[in-house]
Formats: sequence, C-alpha cells, structure tokens
Amino acid sequence: MSAVLEIRISSPAALTGQVIDLLTADDAVSELSVRRNASIRPEGDVVVAAVAREATNDVVEGLRRLGLPEEGSVHIQPVPAWISSRGLAAERIAPGSGADTVVWADVTQRAYEDAETNWTFLSLISLATMLAGIAIILDSQILVIGAMVIGPEFGAIAALGVALVRGRFGLLGQSLRTLLAGFAVGIAMTTVAALVARGLGWISVADVTAERPDTAFIYTPDKWSFIVALIAAAAGVLALTSARVGNLSGVFISVTTIPAAANVALGLAFGLGEEIWGSTLQLVLNVAGMALAGWITLVVQQVVWQRISERRARMARRLRKR
Repeated sequence: MSAVLEIRISSPAALTGQVIDLLTADDAVSELSVRRNASIRPEGDVVVAAVAREATNDVVEGLRRLGLPEEGSVHIQPVPAWISSRGLAAERIAPGSGADTVVWADVTQRAYEDAETNWTFLSLISLATMLAGIAIILDSQILVIGAMVIGPEFGAIAALGVALVRGRFGLLGQSLRTLLAGFAVGIAMTTVAALVARGLGWISVADVTAERPDTAFIYTPDKWSFIVALIAAAAGVLALTSARVGNLSGVFISVTTIPAAANVALGLAFGLGEEIWGSTLQLVLNVAGMALAGWITLVVQQVVWQRISERRARMARRLRKR
C-alpha cells in the first residue's frame, strides 16, 4: 500500500494558476512541478504533485470545483516506493491512515470497469457456472471452490453499493444489467451443456437429485446464507477500497452465487422445480446480502472520511493562522 499518490494534471493555461494555488495551499502535497505548454491535447500545461494518500480525496474535490475534469484531465496513480522526508512529513500531517484511506476516484473508476458487460465477464461467469455444475454432479467441494474463485460477479455487485453511495445512477443501471446478463448467460450455457451431457448419457436425473452431503448447501438457503453474504461482502469491499485485493479470494469462496446459478441450470435441464426454486432463492439471498453489506460498508467509510476531511480543514486553518 503506497502512502503517497502521484496526481498528474493536464491543465488549460487559464486554470494552471488556480491549480497551483490549490496544491501549494495544502500541506499534504509534498512535491509539485509544472511543465509549461507540455500538453498538446488538451492544450496547456502539465502539473505533477505528490500527495499523501489520506489527503487525495480533498485535492481531487478541489480540482473538480475548478472544472479540471471538464477542461483537462486528472490522473491518479500510486507510487510503489518513495524516499522523501517531505513526503513523510506530509503523511504525518494528514490525519488518518493511508492503509485505510478510500480514494473515491479510484474506487468509482474500478466500479465502472467491473460493472461493464463485456466478452471477458460473460465468458468467465459461463465457465465458472459450468464448472460449478460439474462440481454439483460429482459432489465435489474442491470444484465448487474453484468455480467460486473464477466467478467475476463480485465486482459488479460491489459496484451497486458504489453507485448508491456516490449518486451514480447510470452505474447502478449498468451494474444491474451486467449481473442479469451474466447470470442469464451463465445459466443458459450450463443448461445447454447439461442437456448435451444428458443426451450423451453422461448424467441422469439421479445425479442431480441424489444426496449430496458436500454440496447440499447450494440449494438449501437459510439465515446463515444471508449472514455469510453480509460478512463476506463487507470484507470484500474493505479489501477493494484499501487496494488489498489479495484478501478477495476468501470472499469468492464464501458466497455461493455461482454454484446456485449452476444448480438452477441443472434443474432447468431436468425439469426439477424444487432445485430451481431453492437455488434461485439462494442466489437472490446472496446477491441481496452482498449488495446490502457493500452499501453499508461504503456509507460508513464515506461518513468517516468526510469527518477526517473536516478535521484536515480545521488543522489547515489553524496552521495558516500561526
């Protein structure tokens, strides 16, 4: 986790002075450089600043108020390694912890990317659902876990919370469409594959209806299904917003969205209403629980960092009076 972020700004010449004033007034900005007439498109200057991660949201909001996103551009990227006494001092001045900081511009951008309906998303969710279907037939927990890890749906579910918290209703619609399309395609592809396997005599209705002690939880939802979805999604959103993506594998193997979709497909292939109903309920419970937990977690983070921003502003005013 980088404690310093680099903000690169392509600024029209008419706004550069205001940009420099904004950045020089913030003690969390440890480095600042300007290259005049270095930007061809948009035409103007290039401003580069090193900012303590904890202060990035305030800086970005200030640039928004200047109209930079409409007239120029703002790029934000982490600095993998840095050696700077000024940077360390800027980090110490900024309240809060860099590891806990939610950089909303980064989170929102990632949400849009994860909520996009594209070939990769549809392919991954289809492959994951088919693998989960095989896992159910073989009653294999190992394959169920593998299918959960492959499934790409968590990003789109987390994007629902981001959309609500940040007021991005276009993102909300995009996320819903991606989830509906993804699960529809995954279930359809797995249903077709199950029908082909049934026609070849590879699987029978007994394989689907037989006792499956290791995978029965997929189509028997209860209160624990919802509670697990809440806890897993809260952990997943914390991992995403702090860029600790290494912790996400635990989220993927905790919530049975993909296996539930696979069991719906098997139920459709064999006309098993009980399997379809139980698995659909499991799927809806999991998605609803994850979306709710993600939204609550983001609301709490937004409130906390709003208060930290207000604290920074008070500290800055006191420092300027000295």
